[in-house]
Parts: sequence; structure tokens; C-alpha cells
Amino acid sequence: MRGRFRRSMGTVALLGAAAVALPAAPGYAAARPAAPPDIPVSELLTRLQKLYQQTEAATEAYNATEEDLKAQAKLSKKLDGRLKAARANLAEGRADAGRLAREQYTGSGPGGLSPYVQFLLSKDPEQALDRGHLLKEAAGHQADTVTRLAGSAKKADKLATEAKRALDKKKSLADKRKKQKAKVESRLREVEAMLSSLSADQLAELSRLEQAGMKDAQKALLGSGKLGGPHAPSEEGQRAMAYALTQVGKPYVWGAEGPDSFDCSGLTSQAWAHAGKPIPRTSQEQWKQLPHVSLRELRPGDLVIYFPGATHVALYLGNGMVVQAPRPGAEVKVSPIAANPLLGAVRPDEGAPGLKDYTPPEIPDGAQDGSDTGYGDPTAPAN
Repeated sequence: MRGRFRRSMGTVALLGAAAVALPAAPGYAAARPAAPPDIPVSELLTRLQKLYQQTEAATEAYNATEEDLKAQAKLSKKLDGRLKAARANLAEGRADAGRLAREQYTGSGPGGLSPYVQFLLSKDPEQALDRGHLLKEAAGHQADTVTRLAGSAKKADKLATEAKRALDKKKSLADKRKKQKAKVESRLREVEAMLSSLSADQLAELSRLEQAGMKDAQKALLGSGKLGGPHAPSEEGQRAMAYALTQVGKPYVWGAEGPDSFDCSGLTSQAWAHAGKPIPRTSQEQWKQLPHVSLRELRPGDLVIYFPGATHVALYLGNGMVVQAPRPGAEVKVSPIAANPLLGAVRPDEGAPGLKDYTPPEIPDGAQDGSDTGYGDPTAPAN
């Protein structure tokens, strides 16, 4: 059944219970520990949440390096093109210099003999002196050629140095990305190993505890008065929400930004890109670069940032709800705003007026059903 935000909505769980432990993933079986003996499920939940947070932090670091690498690749390509042009100009200048040298040696310039030779052989020295400006023109042409040649050589050398430096940085970023990728995959293996060691009862208890904790956090936030009353989104914010809601049900995949899967900042950055306003790719840069707004002023379309390191982000829908790509093993879904520890909020379209005639969007079927977003396989490959 479809519902609207203007109707009352119950608190939803971020995570649903998995009926059985995860199936074995190739290559990981030997690394899996046995089920933790005599460890309270509450402690297991704390460990698991910490692992997910560390995984997402590593993912956002990887995403940032990926963006830097893309920018560096563009710069390297641009510098290579400029270096090619500079070398072509240098070759042309060298050809001009060689031609000038031959003309000076043979007197085969446009006027035949060089002006100096014409002066020495002239029967009428006064007439030759009247042509003295030719000597100056010849000297000036020679000086211009030499100056242009020197300038082209200097520019080509400078560009060659810049291109080499850009290539070195590109290689360094590629190495950094490779290491960060390995770190993310290592964290995911830890999560997968831990989940695979738990019984069905433990997994169900994990889900129950997490839902209870999230319900308490949401109740406390709504009761605190920190979250303001209803506000209307801008036209761009409405488009961003519409895009994000059409992605509900698609899997979380670290490093992904659509169209078939997303990570948290991949969803928010693509939502605003489709709204016609590109924003930074990562949650950290979204928090750093976009204008901050208070929770009391929060309006649909704003971005909600989580954790002290700004390692998670969701898109606000209104009425205390967000749409997000929660974490590995889950799917894009609608969640309570207090599903994770709040850091703050940012507004991509600061200054844009709110819509005067606004109807809250419909929630897709199953968007708030936690049963399809339980402790799934966190080791899904990145795009």
C-alpha cells in the first residue's frame, strides 16, 4: 500500500532480521571464526556497527581518491595536448631558424643577396645607404626568430616538467586507490566473517536490538524539538527526492553511483545531479563544501550527515524520514532520520525558494519494510 508523508508513519527499522547465517563466500571459509562464545548479542551489535562504520569511512576515502584520480587524468590529458602543440611550435621555430641561417649564408633571401653584401658591392654607396632600413629589417627578423625559438623551447621544457609531475601524481593516486580498495575489501571480509559465524537466533536478536535502539533514538529526537516543523522543498529539491525514491530497492555497493547500485554518497550526489545541480561526490566533501543548515530549518531535499567523520549521508524527505543507501548487504530504503548518529545537515540549493504548492511524494511499495534489508552479503563487488 502506498502512503504519503502527510499521513502518520510509524518508525521503521534500518535493518531486518536474516533467517539464517550467510552462505559461504569463496575464499573466505578458512578465515571465518567460530561463533563467538558467551558474548552478549548487544556487544556483537556494537562490534558489527563499528565495522560497518569503518567500512563506510574507507569507502568514502576510496571515493575521494577516485575523484582526485579522475581530475588528475583530465589534467594529464590537457597537459599532454599542450605539450604536443608546444613541441610542434618548437619544431616550426627550429625550421625557421635553419632557413634564416641558410639565407644569411647564401644570400638567397627574398631580395637575393643579403643587404650587407649588396652594400659592399654597390656602385652607388649612397643609394645603398638609403636602403639601410633593409639591414634593420633583416636584423629584426633574425632577432624575432631567435626569440620565438627560445620561447618555444622554454615553454616546451616547462610543459614537459608539468606533464611528468602530473603523470607521477596520477600513478601515486592509482596506487593509493588500490590500497584503499584493499582496505575496504578487508573490512567487508571482517563483516562477512562475523555474520557467518552467528546463528539464526543471534541474527534475529541483532535485528531486534538495532530496531529498538533506532526507535528510541528517533523518539528522543522528535521529542527534543530540535527537528523543525514541515517545510517545502525547492523545485530542485523535489526533483532530487523523486530521483532518490525511484532508486529504492537497489542494492548498496561500495563505490557505486548508479544506475544499478549505489553507496550512500553515490545516491545523494546522483540525486542532485539529476536535479540539475551537481554536488561533491563524497559525504565528507558534501559536509565540507555545502552550506550548513540547522535541523530546525531542515527541508526536503537537504542532506543529512552522520558520524563525527561525516562518513555517511542520506537525503531528507520530510516528517523525520530520509532515503538512503544504508550499508553493504542492504538496499536503498526509507529510514528514520535518527537511524545513525547525526552530525548535521547541508543544503545544496541554498537561496532557492521553497515551493508554494507542495504535495509530499508517495513512498514506493516496500520502501519502509525492513525485511528485505537485513544482514545480507556485504561482499558484493564494486562497479
